[in-house]
Amino acid sequence: MEAKAKANYVRIAPRKARAIVDLIRNKPVDDARAILIYNPRKAAGIVKKLLDSAVANAQNNQEMDPDALYVHRVFVDEGPTMKRVQPRARGRRNLIRKRMSHITLVLREGKEAT
Repeated sequence: MEAKAKANYVRIAPRKARAIVDLIRNKPVDDARAILIYNPRKAAGIVKKLLDSAVANAQNNQEMDPDALYVHRVFVDEGPTMKRVQPRARGRRNLIRKRMSHITLVLREGKEAT
């Protein structure tokens, strides 16, 4: 069985979130949580919150053992981009792109796949 959690429209660039997500793929939940707690990047806090939500979903909805879970799949999709304009010299403009992400995390019970 699988337990899933998804965070949509997260205000962080997908490229930055993917760097953190790649660290926890195919790891047991306890190891993944430890990696995220001690990582100083902003995306680590967001993914840790999502991991805790997925564990709670597994425990409450699927009645899975939280000690036997591992991160089966985790990926970051690109969301919409907010476009802002910054004035520049001689009447020109500079386009600022504020990117968003959709982060999906799937937990599975059993041994991690190698």
